[in-house]
Amino acid sequence: MYQTGDLILYGGTGVCRVTEIVTKKTGRTEPERQYYVLEPLYQTGTITTPVDNDKVFTRPVISRDEAMELIDQIPTIVPEVYYNQNLQQLENHYRAKMEDHDCLSLLRLTMSTYRKKVEREEKKLKFGAVDRRYMERAENLLYGELAVALGIEKDSVQQFIAQRLRALAAVPETT
Repeated sequence: MYQTGDLILYGGTGVCRVTEIVTKKTGRTEPERQYYVLEPLYQTGTITTPVDNDKVFTRPVISRDEAMELIDQIPTIVPEVYYNQNLQQLENHYRAKMEDHDCLSLLRLTMSTYRKKVEREEKKLKFGAVDRRYMERAENLLYGELAVALGIEKDSVQQFIAQRLRALAAVPETT
């Protein structure tokens, strides 16, 4: 069970702070249940969800060390671009990747859709709306979590990653 003040990933909403844990009844015949009151860090509003909710994925935000390890993996990740003319199948593919709720999966999805965007632009072709939507969603969730883990602003994540990768590239490998 999460505690008040914890930062968690809540489904497709992204990083939320647990602001309260309340007990209430939702109906006359319903037993009392505990609920988290969540405040999304990068959206407005609040979310009230049962503590025992198994329909929406939740997990603690990754640590700073985990974030740094993830960033350090970037040079080894080969983006795998997914093409499909059937928009429903394309959407299903991206949705399945997002449902992992794993930072590495989000990073791979972001990198592969970005690669696809670059390839399309080089050929003077339009980048599809489905591709764009999922690239933005994955990037938004990933950058939000990395920002919290690294203790920086979300808008600074891309710059932080670039600086880290430049620093890694400058360090000679030892054998």
